[in-house]
Amino acid sequence: QVQLVESGGGLVQAGGSLRLSCAASGVIFRSNIMGWYRPPPGKQRELVATVAGSGYTNYADSVKGRFTISRDNAKNTVYLQMSSLKPEETAVYYCNVATTWGKGTLVTVSS
Repeated sequence: QVQLVESGGGLVQAGGSLRLSCAASGVIFRSNIMGWYRPPPGKQRELVATVAGSGYTNYADSVKGRFTISRDNAKNTVYLQMSSLKPEETAVYYCNVATTWGKGTLVTVSS
């Protein structure tokens, strides 16, 4: 059974940077897409970014050019480097692989 543990969240000022990590335990196939999601206020989780085993990446339009997703297949870990953060991006960020979700890590961006 796959388990996901996120880390790296915290408090940062607007314009600052954070790097999130998600470590997966269990069997992760290289073909699995790994991703990060966050819920806008009052809404369901939305895509932030995903990365395939091949390295192909996909980003929400709102984060393109500011966020970078990457993965280390040997470590079963996916990262999200976030820069130029905005206060409205304050949220719990969740890691996802297939049908498994982590518990999330809180990112707070102060204005």
